[in-house]
Amino acid sequence: ECRINAEAPMSDFSPSCGRITRYYPAGGIGVRIDSHIYQDYEVSPYYDSLLGKLIVHRPSRDEAIKTMQRSLSEFVIEGIKTNIPLHTAIFKHPRFIDGQIDTTFLERYLIR
Repeated sequence: ECRINAEAPMSDFSPSCGRITRYYPAGGIGVRIDSHIYQDYEVSPYYDSLLGKLIVHRPSRDEAIKTMQRSLSEFVIEGIKTNIPLHTAIFKHPRFIDGQIDTTFLERYLIR
């Protein structure tokens, strides 16, 4: 599961509000999107930044990772910043793929 937020991870996770100008959710076998947003949706600065959850379910961890990588590459939200690029980087990182992660993973390998 990837929690898709309206935020800029590389700018100290600052919130991103405004109008979603383009929305194209990922889909396919084993992929589910739980979300309330749509194209032209206005993301308010007064509520939680959660836009939705991208959930994949496959028979193995390797298949789930590949399905999530594909889903993240297809998921389009424009007009605001999201954490989709961060999720993409996580799911491509060799240490994540090998299951060698801990609570310092982001600080050590992705966000400096």
